[in-house]
Parts: sequence; C-alpha cells; structure tokens
Amino acid sequence: MEALYQQVYQSIKADITNGKFQVGDRIPSEKELSEKFQVSRITSKKALEILMNEGYVYRQRGRGTFVDEFSTNQKKQPSDTKKPLFGLIVTSLDASFGNNLVTALTDDTDEGFFIILKISLGLPDKEEQLMQELMELGVDGMIVAPAHSDHYSSEILKMVVNKFPLVLIDRSIKGIGVTSVSTDNQEAAQTGVNYLFEIGHKHISVLMPSNYETTTIEDRIAGIVHAYAEKNVMVNKSQWHADIHSTLPYPLASKEEDIERIKKHIQKHPEITAIFALEYNIALLAKKAIEDLNLNVPEDISIICFDSPPYNDLELNFTHLKQNEKELGQKTIKRLMDMYKGELQIKKDEISATLVEGETPRTLKLSKQKEGH
Repeated sequence: MEALYQQVYQSIKADITNGKFQVGDRIPSEKELSEKFQVSRITSKKALEILMNEGYVYRQRGRGTFVDEFSTNQKKQPSDTKKPLFGLIVTSLDASFGNNLVTALTDDTDEGFFIILKISLGLPDKEEQLMQELMELGVDGMIVAPAHSDHYSSEILKMVVNKFPLVLIDRSIKGIGVTSVSTDNQEAAQTGVNYLFEIGHKHISVLMPSNYETTTIEDRIAGIVHAYAEKNVMVNKSQWHADIHSTLPYPLASKEEDIERIKKHIQKHPEITAIFALEYNIALLAKKAIEDLNLNVPEDISIICFDSPPYNDLELNFTHLKQNEKELGQKTIKRLMDMYKGELQIKKDEISATLVEGETPRTLKLSKQKEGH
C-alpha cells in the first residue's frame, strides 16, 4: 500500500498528464487537497513538493500552485533521486553518549541526505515545537529521541497516522506503532548486574535520574530486576536511589545538591559495596560523593555505569556498558531512508552493548565483604 502522500501525488500527476489540468492552471491548495483526500496538510504539502521537484508544478507566493510548462520528451528527475532533508531531534549531546551518535547520523557518504539538528532538552513542549518547525521547513523525514515513553505529542501521532517517515532513536514510545532503533538496554543492564554478582557483590545500589519515565531507563531497570530473579536473589530497592536531578538535559538541581543526596544515601546504607549508575554523569557524582565521605573507589565502593568518554590516562576509567553509537546511527539512517523510499513496515531494532572493563570495581572475597553479606 502506498503512503498517503504518494497517493495524493499520483492522483494530481495523473490529472496533469491526462490533460485535466493544463499548463498555467491553478491546482488545488494544500488545504483543498487535505479536505478532498481526507489527509493532513503535511501530507498534501509533501505531495505538492514532489510534483514541484519533478517539474510538474511551480508555486507563486500569495497566489498558489500552477501547472508548469514542459515538453513531452523532457526528462523528469525522479523524486527518489533528490537529496532528502531530514530533521533530527535529540534531548542533549554528551561526550559519553550522543556526540558519536550524531556523527554517525550525519555521515551521508553512502546514502546522500541533509540533516537539521535540534536539541529538545528532554522537554515535551519544546520537542513538539521543534517538530512543528521542522515540518514547516518541509523535511522529508524525522529522527526523534522522545522525551517520555508514556506520552507522545500530537505531532508524532500525525506522522504515524500519515505514514510520514519517522524513526525513534535511543528509546521508543509505549502503545504506538512506530519504527525505532535503540540499544538492547535490558540485556545490557542484566550483563552489568551479573558482572557485579560474579565478582562478589550482593548489596548493589542502583542510581538513576529522576525522570526515569523513558523506555531507556525502564528497560535498564527491567534488566536489573531480571538478573536478580535469575539468581534467586531478592531485590532490595531501598538501596536504590532515583533522586538525581542535575544530570537531566534541563537540570533541576545543582551537582552539589545531588552529591549531598548520594552521600546521605550511602551513609544510610553502609552495607552497599557497589553502585550501578544508569548514566555516566551519575557515576561521576557517585565517585565524588564517595570521596567526600573519605572513602575510595574501588577499595571501599565499586562503581560501574552506562557509557563513558574515550579512555583517558589522566582519569579513573569506569567499567561501563558501551553502546554502539555508530551502529545505532547507521541503522537509524537505513530505516529512515527505507521509509522515505516507500517501505511502510514498522521495525524495532535493538543493538547489543559491550561491557568494557575499567578501574572502578574490585573483586570481593566473601570473608572480606562488608557486614550484612
């Protein structure tokens, strides 16, 4: 089945080629087409843009769209040979995760496309505003890292209903059928917990951001719980801490405030021997909190996390779950190009992460574990 915009495009094109519309005739406007075909104005606009790119019509500001003059033997440029313009909306950019992903997404060596990058800061209202702006610019497809997993904007719903090329990256949205590409976060988190179990840790504190209503964090939590279940170990969520605010794309607290919260949490739970930070920047806060308590990493408390900047000889390098940003970017572009070319099947790709060992955990011997093991 053709996408809606292709159906509108084919109908108008047929009316031009069979003579219903003559050279110089005004063709229906975006609004008129949307009413006639019962589609959104986004859909009718895209159909008109394809006709204009192929030379069938031209636009005059304030007057409308008109049939262009061309000879029957004039070679038309197929719409699928033009270089598409895509919109990319991410919550933030960071050396630990994001920079390499955007580099992979914007590498058009093989496919040939343009990308407009926008930052939403994880704010739903800003995300919707950016999508509207990109649509007004006439993008041919969109890549979005959605702010929430349970709530989606009307703009996303419109794109889904109209079969507009859309790929969600790094996370997905519950209850809505849309192509997505992300890390297999559940598998990765399970790998991280199993690693800590294998080196003797039982009392593991999970640190996470306060806005854990994204499928990325939810899947990581599910992986952790699954790892405990497989080992028949009871999850003690009192040792977890989900009150981190300074690492959000739009910070709601200072780093110093979060460090104090983590210090109090550690003091409240002296049995903790390891911390699993669900983000790299949270791992940095945890390390500072531990040091402020006159403790050491990893001698007193071990730390592992998701993501990390490149290896640095001058800093403590965390053991971490490394997401494959290059593959995430390449797969996302492939899915978007497939949709742009008419592929309508919804696909969900999950890419495995890799455990990279660093200097922040230590192996515990049962006889030397903290009291309470």
